[in-house]
Amino acid sequence: MVDISERETELPDAVIGKLLKIAVEDKTVISLGPGEPDFQAPKPIIEFVKKYADKCNHYSPPGGRAALKEEIIKKLKRDNKIKALPENIIVTCGSQEALLLATACTLDVSEQIILPNPSFMGFLPTFEIFDANPVFVPLEEEEGFEINPDEVKKVIDKKKTKVLLINSPANPTGNVISKKVLEELADIAREHNIYIFSDEAYEKIVYDGKKHCSIGSLNGMEKYVVTLHSFSKTYAMCGFRLGYAVGPEELIKAMTQTHIYSTISAPTISQLVGAEALKLSPKYTDAMVKEYARRRALILKRLGEIGLPVAKPYGAFYAFPNIKQYSNDSEKFANDLLTKGKVAALPGTEFGREGQGYLRFSYATNYHLIEQAMDRLEKFLKKY
Repeated sequence: MVDISERETELPDAVIGKLLKIAVEDKTVISLGPGEPDFQAPKPIIEFVKKYADKCNHYSPPGGRAALKEEIIKKLKRDNKIKALPENIIVTCGSQEALLLATACTLDVSEQIILPNPSFMGFLPTFEIFDANPVFVPLEEEEGFEINPDEVKKVIDKKKTKVLLINSPANPTGNVISKKVLEELADIAREHNIYIFSDEAYEKIVYDGKKHCSIGSLNGMEKYVVTLHSFSKTYAMCGFRLGYAVGPEELIKAMTQTHIYSTISAPTISQLVGAEALKLSPKYTDAMVKEYARRRALILKRLGEIGLPVAKPYGAFYAFPNIKQYSNDSEKFANDLLTKGKVAALPGTEFGREGQGYLRFSYATNYHLIEQAMDRLEKFLKKY
Protein backbone atom coordinates (compact mmCIF):
# COMPACT_ATOMS: atom_id res chain seq x y z
CA MET A 1 0.00 0.00 0.00
CA VAL A 2 1.36 3.42 -1.01
CA ASP A 3 1.47 5.95 1.83
CA ILE A 4 -0.19 9.37 1.70
CA SER A 5 2.18 12.24 2.40
CA GLU A 6 2.47 13.32 6.02
CA ARG A 7 1.77 16.88 4.90
CA GLU A 8 -1.65 15.90 3.55
CA THR A 9 -2.64 13.63 6.41
CA GLU A 10 -1.97 16.40 8.91
CA LEU A 11 -4.36 18.84 7.22
CA PRO A 12 -7.46 19.57 9.33
CA ASP A 13 -10.43 17.27 8.84
CA ALA A 14 -13.08 19.78 7.78
CA VAL A 15 -16.54 19.18 9.21
CA ILE A 16 -18.18 21.17 6.42
CA GLY A 17 -18.00 18.29 3.95
CA LYS A 18 -19.79 15.89 6.27
CA LEU A 19 -22.48 18.38 7.26
CA LEU A 20 -23.20 19.53 3.72
CA LYS A 21 -23.36 15.94 2.48
CA ILE A 22 -26.11 15.22 5.01
CA ALA A 23 -27.84 18.50 4.19
CA VAL A 24 -27.89 17.67 0.46
CA GLU A 25 -29.03 14.07 0.92
CA ASP A 26 -31.72 14.84 3.51
CA LYS A 27 -34.32 16.98 1.77
CA THR A 28 -35.99 17.84 5.10
CA VAL A 29 -32.94 19.91 6.13
CA ILE A 30 -32.77 23.68 5.59
CA SER A 31 -29.15 24.58 4.88
CA LEU A 32 -27.64 27.85 6.06
CA GLY A 33 -24.19 26.42 5.43
CA PRO A 34 -22.96 27.31 1.93
CA GLY A 35 -20.80 30.38 1.48
CA GLU A 36 -21.84 31.16 -2.07
CA PRO A 37 -24.52 33.38 -3.60
CA ASP A 38 -27.84 31.70 -4.25
CA PHE A 39 -28.40 34.07 -7.17
CA GLN A 40 -27.84 33.29 -10.82
CA ALA A 41 -25.07 35.23 -12.52
CA PRO A 42 -26.49 38.38 -14.19
CA LYS A 43 -28.24 37.65 -17.50
CA PRO A 44 -25.65 39.55 -19.57
CA ILE A 45 -22.95 37.23 -18.22
CA ILE A 46 -24.91 34.19 -19.40
CA GLU A 47 -25.17 35.80 -22.83
CA PHE A 48 -21.43 36.42 -22.87
CA VAL A 49 -20.86 32.72 -22.15
CA LYS A 50 -22.86 31.85 -25.25
CA LYS A 51 -21.03 34.50 -27.27
CA TYR A 52 -17.58 33.18 -26.39
CA ALA A 53 -18.39 29.45 -26.32
CA ASP A 54 -16.52 28.75 -29.56
CA LYS A 55 -13.52 30.96 -28.71
CA CYS A 56 -12.21 29.25 -25.62
CA ASN A 57 -10.46 26.05 -26.71
CA HIS A 58 -6.93 27.40 -26.14
CA TYR A 59 -4.83 28.22 -23.09
CA SER A 60 -4.54 31.79 -21.89
CA PRO A 61 -1.24 33.37 -20.81
CA PRO A 62 -0.26 32.34 -17.24
CA GLY A 63 -0.50 35.95 -16.07
CA GLY A 64 -3.91 36.53 -17.61
CA ARG A 65 -5.36 37.86 -20.85
CA ALA A 66 -4.46 41.42 -21.80
CA ALA A 67 -8.08 42.52 -22.31
CA LEU A 68 -9.07 41.30 -18.85
CA LYS A 69 -6.06 42.94 -17.22
CA GLU A 70 -7.00 46.20 -18.91
CA GLU A 71 -10.47 46.08 -17.34
CA ILE A 72 -9.04 45.05 -13.96
CA ILE A 73 -6.73 48.09 -14.01
CA LYS A 74 -9.72 50.37 -14.60
CA LYS A 75 -11.70 48.65 -11.85
CA LEU A 76 -8.85 48.87 -9.33
CA LYS A 77 -8.44 52.59 -9.96
CA ARG A 78 -12.19 53.29 -9.87
CA ASP A 79 -13.28 51.08 -6.97
CA ASN A 80 -10.18 50.39 -4.88
CA LYS A 81 -8.10 53.54 -5.46
CA ILE A 82 -5.21 51.25 -6.40
CA LYS A 83 -2.94 52.22 -9.29
CA ALA A 84 -1.65 49.21 -11.18
CA LEU A 85 0.05 48.22 -14.41
CA PRO A 86 -0.38 44.86 -16.21
CA GLU A 87 2.86 43.74 -14.53
CA ASN A 88 1.22 44.15 -11.13
CA ILE A 89 -1.64 41.72 -11.89
CA ILE A 90 -2.03 37.96 -12.14
CA VAL A 91 -5.33 36.29 -13.07
CA THR A 92 -6.00 33.00 -11.28
CA CYS A 93 -8.50 30.18 -10.74
CA GLY A 94 -10.34 32.06 -8.02
CA SER A 95 -8.73 34.10 -5.26
CA GLN A 96 -7.87 30.90 -3.38
CA GLU A 97 -5.34 29.98 -6.06
CA ALA A 98 -3.96 33.51 -5.91
CA LEU A 99 -3.41 32.98 -2.17
CA LEU A 100 -1.72 29.64 -2.82
CA LEU A 101 0.65 31.17 -5.39
CA ALA A 102 1.44 34.14 -3.14
CA THR A 103 2.23 31.74 -0.30
CA ALA A 104 4.48 29.60 -2.48
CA CYS A 105 6.44 32.69 -3.53
CA THR A 106 6.87 34.37 -0.13
CA LEU A 107 7.04 31.75 2.63
CA ASP A 108 9.79 29.19 3.07
CA VAL A 109 9.61 26.29 5.53
CA SER A 110 9.03 27.46 9.14
CA GLU A 111 8.71 31.13 8.18
CA GLN A 112 5.85 32.84 9.95
CA ILE A 113 2.49 34.12 8.76
CA ILE A 114 0.12 35.90 11.15
CA LEU A 115 -3.55 34.96 10.90
CA PRO A 116 -6.67 36.35 12.55
CA ASN A 117 -8.63 33.70 14.44
CA PRO A 118 -11.41 32.91 13.63
CA SER A 119 -10.92 33.26 9.89
CA PHE A 120 -11.90 31.59 6.62
CA MET A 121 -11.35 27.83 6.78
CA GLY A 122 -9.30 27.78 3.56
CA PHE A 123 -6.50 29.99 4.89
CA LEU A 124 -4.71 27.79 7.41
CA PRO A 125 -4.45 24.60 5.30
CA THR A 126 -2.93 26.62 2.45
CA PHE A 127 -0.04 27.68 4.66
CA GLU A 128 0.34 24.23 6.21
CA ILE A 129 0.72 22.69 2.75
CA PHE A 130 3.90 24.74 2.38
CA ASP A 131 5.10 23.98 5.92
CA ALA A 132 4.93 27.63 6.88
CA ASN A 133 4.47 28.52 10.54
CA PRO A 134 1.08 30.12 11.27
CA VAL A 135 0.61 32.18 14.43
CA PHE A 136 -2.73 33.57 15.49
CA VAL A 137 -4.21 36.84 16.63
CA PRO A 138 -7.51 36.21 18.45
CA LEU A 139 -10.51 38.28 17.39
CA GLU A 140 -12.81 39.39 20.20
CA GLU A 141 -16.60 39.48 19.96
CA GLU A 142 -16.64 42.55 22.23
CA GLU A 143 -14.55 44.39 19.61
CA GLY A 144 -16.80 43.35 16.75
CA PHE A 145 -14.17 40.79 15.69
CA GLU A 146 -11.91 43.59 14.44
CA ILE A 147 -8.21 42.72 14.30
CA ASN A 148 -6.22 44.55 16.97
CA PRO A 149 -2.88 46.00 15.75
CA ASP A 150 -1.43 45.84 19.26
CA GLU A 151 -2.03 42.08 19.31
CA VAL A 152 -0.36 41.79 15.91
CA LYS A 153 2.75 43.52 17.25
CA LYS A 154 2.96 41.04 20.13
CA VAL A 155 3.37 38.00 17.86
CA ILE A 156 5.81 39.44 15.32
CA ASP A 157 9.14 37.63 15.20
CA LYS A 158 11.72 39.98 13.66
CA LYS A 159 13.53 37.09 11.97
CA LYS A 160 10.70 34.78 10.98
CA THR A 161 7.58 36.86 10.33
CA LYS A 162 7.09 37.38 6.59
CA VAL A 163 3.33 37.91 6.12
CA LEU A 164 0.22 39.22 7.84
CA LEU A 165 -3.10 38.06 6.41
CA ILE A 166 -6.26 40.14 6.71
CA ASN A 167 -9.77 39.56 5.39
CA SER A 168 -12.24 42.42 4.99
CA PRO A 169 -15.19 42.09 4.75
CA ALA A 170 -14.57 38.96 6.76
CA ASN A 171 -15.74 35.38 6.63
CA PRO A 172 -17.15 34.18 9.06
CA THR A 173 -17.67 37.27 11.26
CA GLY A 174 -18.81 39.92 8.77
CA ASN A 175 -16.37 42.49 10.18
CA VAL A 176 -15.26 45.35 7.92
CA ILE A 177 -11.87 46.66 9.02
CA SER A 178 -11.88 50.42 9.60
CA LYS A 179 -9.48 52.69 7.71
CA LYS A 180 -7.88 53.71 11.01
CA VAL A 181 -6.98 50.11 11.84
CA LEU A 182 -5.77 49.52 8.27
CA GLU A 183 -3.46 52.51 8.62
CA GLU A 184 -2.03 51.04 11.84
CA LEU A 185 -1.49 47.68 10.14
CA ALA A 186 0.19 49.45 7.23
CA ASP A 187 2.61 51.11 9.66
CA ILE A 188 3.43 47.69 11.12
CA ALA A 189 4.11 46.22 7.66
CA ARG A 190 6.45 49.05 6.73
CA GLU A 191 8.26 49.01 10.07
CA HIS A 192 8.89 45.26 10.01
CA ASN A 193 9.20 44.89 6.21
CA ILE A 194 6.49 42.24 5.89
CA TYR A 195 3.86 41.54 3.25
CA ILE A 196 0.16 41.92 3.86
CA PHE A 197 -2.13 39.48 2.06
CA SER A 198 -5.50 41.23 1.89
CA ASP A 199 -8.44 38.99 0.97
CA GLU A 200 -11.20 41.25 -0.34
CA ALA A 201 -13.54 38.72 -1.97
CA TYR A 202 -16.61 40.35 -0.36
CA GLU A 203 -15.58 43.93 -1.16
CA LYS A 204 -18.95 44.88 -2.71
CA ILE A 205 -21.13 43.31 -0.02
CA VAL A 206 -21.33 45.91 2.76
CA TYR A 207 -24.21 47.38 4.79
CA ASP A 208 -25.35 50.34 6.88
CA GLY A 209 -23.22 52.82 5.00
CA LYS A 210 -19.95 51.05 5.83
CA LYS A 211 -17.13 51.71 3.39
CA HIS A 212 -14.73 49.04 2.25
CA CYS A 213 -11.15 50.31 2.05
CA SER A 214 -8.32 48.47 0.31
CA ILE A 215 -5.13 48.60 2.34
CA GLY A 216 -3.21 48.53 -0.94
CA SER A 217 -4.51 52.03 -1.68
CA LEU A 218 -2.79 53.59 1.34
CA ASN A 219 0.32 55.69 0.83
CA GLY A 220 3.50 53.68 0.39
CA MET A 221 1.81 50.27 0.51
CA GLU A 222 2.26 49.24 -3.13
CA LYS A 223 5.47 47.37 -2.19
CA TYR A 224 3.93 45.52 0.72
CA VAL A 225 0.39 44.46 -0.19
CA VAL A 226 -0.95 41.57 -2.25
CA THR A 227 -4.66 42.22 -2.70
CA LEU A 228 -6.77 39.16 -3.52
CA HIS A 229 -9.98 39.61 -5.50
CA SER A 230 -12.70 37.30 -6.80
CA PHE A 231 -15.56 37.35 -9.28
CA SER A 232 -17.43 34.73 -7.24
CA LYS A 233 -19.27 36.98 -4.79
CA THR A 234 -19.63 40.23 -6.75
CA TYR A 235 -21.04 38.59 -9.88
CA ALA A 236 -22.28 35.23 -8.52
CA MET A 237 -19.65 33.53 -10.73
CA CYS A 238 -18.40 30.88 -8.26
CA GLY A 239 -18.32 28.11 -10.85
CA PHE A 240 -16.29 30.19 -13.31
CA ARG A 241 -13.27 29.95 -10.98
CA LEU A 242 -11.93 33.41 -11.69
CA GLY A 243 -9.95 35.69 -9.41
CA TYR A 244 -6.88 37.88 -9.48
CA ALA A 245 -4.15 39.37 -7.35
CA VAL A 246 -2.51 42.78 -7.53
CA GLY A 247 0.85 43.39 -5.92
CA PRO A 248 4.52 44.28 -6.31
CA GLU A 249 5.85 43.54 -9.80
CA GLU A 250 8.65 41.23 -8.64
CA LEU A 251 6.28 39.07 -6.59
CA ILE A 252 3.61 38.95 -9.30
CA LYS A 253 6.30 37.85 -11.76
CA ALA A 254 7.26 35.00 -9.43
CA MET A 255 3.60 34.01 -8.97
CA THR A 256 3.13 34.00 -12.74
CA GLN A 257 6.10 31.67 -13.20
CA THR A 258 4.75 29.36 -10.50
CA HIS A 259 1.29 29.44 -12.10
CA ILE A 260 2.68 27.39 -15.00
CA TYR A 261 3.16 24.51 -12.56
CA SER A 262 -0.28 24.69 -10.93
CA THR A 263 -3.10 25.28 -13.43
CA ILE A 264 -1.14 27.07 -16.19
CA SER A 265 -3.89 29.67 -16.49
CA ALA A 266 -7.39 30.56 -15.40
CA PRO A 267 -10.08 29.21 -17.79
CA THR A 268 -10.09 31.13 -21.07
CA ILE A 269 -13.87 31.42 -21.28
CA SER A 270 -14.01 32.71 -17.70
CA GLN A 271 -11.46 35.40 -18.53
CA LEU A 272 -13.35 36.47 -21.67
CA VAL A 273 -16.59 36.69 -19.68
CA GLY A 274 -14.85 38.34 -16.72
CA ALA A 275 -13.62 41.21 -18.89
CA GLU A 276 -17.22 41.86 -19.91
CA ALA A 277 -18.48 41.51 -16.32
CA LEU A 278 -16.24 44.36 -15.19
CA LYS A 279 -17.96 46.63 -17.71
CA LEU A 280 -21.45 45.90 -16.35
CA SER A 281 -23.58 48.42 -14.52
CA PRO A 282 -23.31 48.07 -10.71
CA LYS A 283 -27.10 47.63 -10.63
CA TYR A 284 -26.76 43.84 -10.80
CA THR A 285 -24.52 43.61 -7.74
CA ASP A 286 -26.49 46.33 -5.96
CA ALA A 287 -29.69 44.29 -6.39
CA MET A 288 -28.04 41.25 -4.77
CA VAL A 289 -26.71 43.33 -1.88
CA LYS A 290 -30.14 44.88 -1.34
CA GLU A 291 -31.65 41.41 -0.95
CA TYR A 292 -28.80 40.28 1.31
CA ALA A 293 -29.51 43.31 3.49
CA ARG A 294 -33.17 42.27 3.78
CA ARG A 295 -32.16 38.75 4.81
CA ARG A 296 -29.54 40.12 7.20
CA ALA A 297 -32.17 42.24 8.95
CA LEU A 298 -34.37 39.16 9.32
CA ILE A 299 -31.72 36.83 10.70
CA LEU A 300 -30.33 39.42 13.15
CA LYS A 301 -33.85 40.21 14.40
CA ARG A 302 -34.73 36.55 14.89
CA LEU A 303 -31.42 35.67 16.56
CA GLY A 304 -32.03 38.56 18.95
CA GLU A 305 -35.55 37.36 19.73
CA ILE A 306 -34.30 33.81 20.28
CA GLY A 307 -31.64 35.11 22.65
CA LEU A 308 -28.45 34.33 20.74
CA PRO A 309 -26.02 37.28 20.96
CA VAL A 310 -24.40 38.24 17.66
CA ALA A 311 -21.87 40.91 16.73
CA LYS A 312 -23.52 42.84 13.91
CA PRO A 313 -21.96 41.88 10.55
CA TYR A 314 -21.28 44.91 8.33
CA GLY A 315 -20.11 42.91 5.32
CA ALA A 316 -20.27 39.51 3.55
CA PHE A 317 -23.39 37.35 4.16
CA TYR A 318 -22.84 35.58 7.47
CA ALA A 319 -24.09 35.84 11.03
CA PHE A 320 -21.79 34.45 13.72
CA PRO A 321 -23.88 34.10 16.89
CA ASN A 322 -22.58 33.16 20.33
CA ILE A 323 -24.05 29.83 21.54
CA LYS A 324 -22.04 29.51 24.78
CA GLN A 325 -25.12 29.70 26.99
CA TYR A 326 -26.19 26.41 25.41
CA SER A 327 -22.91 24.68 24.61
CA ASN A 328 -19.14 25.10 24.57
CA ASP A 329 -18.85 22.43 21.90
CA SER A 330 -19.70 24.05 18.58
CA GLU A 331 -19.24 20.88 16.55
CA LYS A 332 -21.61 18.81 18.69
CA PHE A 333 -24.15 21.64 18.78
CA ALA A 334 -24.06 22.01 14.98
CA ASN A 335 -24.46 18.26 14.55
CA ASP A 336 -27.41 18.18 16.96
CA LEU A 337 -29.02 21.15 15.22
CA LEU A 338 -28.64 19.32 11.92
CA THR A 339 -29.91 15.90 12.99
CA LYS A 340 -32.59 17.01 15.48
CA GLY A 341 -33.45 20.53 14.42
CA LYS A 342 -33.04 19.94 10.66
CA VAL A 343 -31.00 23.12 10.15
CA ALA A 344 -27.48 23.02 8.73
CA ALA A 345 -24.98 25.57 10.04
CA LEU A 346 -21.22 25.47 10.42
CA PRO A 347 -19.55 25.13 13.82
CA GLY A 348 -17.31 28.07 14.67
CA THR A 349 -14.39 25.71 15.17
CA GLU A 350 -14.24 25.24 11.40
CA PHE A 351 -12.73 28.73 11.40
CA GLY A 352 -10.19 28.22 14.17
CA ARG A 353 -9.88 27.62 17.89
CA GLU A 354 -11.35 31.04 18.73
CA GLY A 355 -14.55 30.02 16.95
CA GLN A 356 -15.42 27.62 19.77
CA GLY A 357 -18.81 28.59 21.16
CA TYR A 358 -20.09 30.10 17.90
CA LEU A 359 -22.00 29.01 14.79
CA ARG A 360 -21.90 30.45 11.29
CA PHE A 361 -25.21 30.97 9.53
CA SER A 362 -25.12 31.99 5.87
CA TYR A 363 -27.92 34.23 4.68
CA ALA A 364 -27.06 33.61 1.03
CA THR A 365 -30.28 31.62 1.17
CA ASN A 366 -33.91 32.28 0.22
CA TYR A 367 -35.64 34.70 2.64
CA HIS A 368 -38.51 32.33 3.40
CA LEU A 369 -36.13 29.45 4.08
CA ILE A 370 -34.31 31.66 6.59
CA GLU A 371 -37.66 32.35 8.27
CA GLN A 372 -38.34 28.63 8.57
CA ALA A 373 -34.80 27.88 9.72
CA MET A 374 -35.05 30.46 12.52
CA ASP A 375 -38.38 28.98 13.63
CA ARG A 376 -36.76 25.54 13.75
CA LEU A 377 -33.77 26.94 15.64
CA GLU A 378 -36.05 28.49 18.26
CA LYS A 379 -37.95 25.25 18.70
CA PHE A 380 -34.70 23.29 18.92
CA LEU A 381 -33.24 25.58 21.60
CA LYS A 382 -36.33 25.26 23.79
CA LYS A 383 -35.66 21.53 24.02
CA TYR A 384 -31.86 21.65 24.09
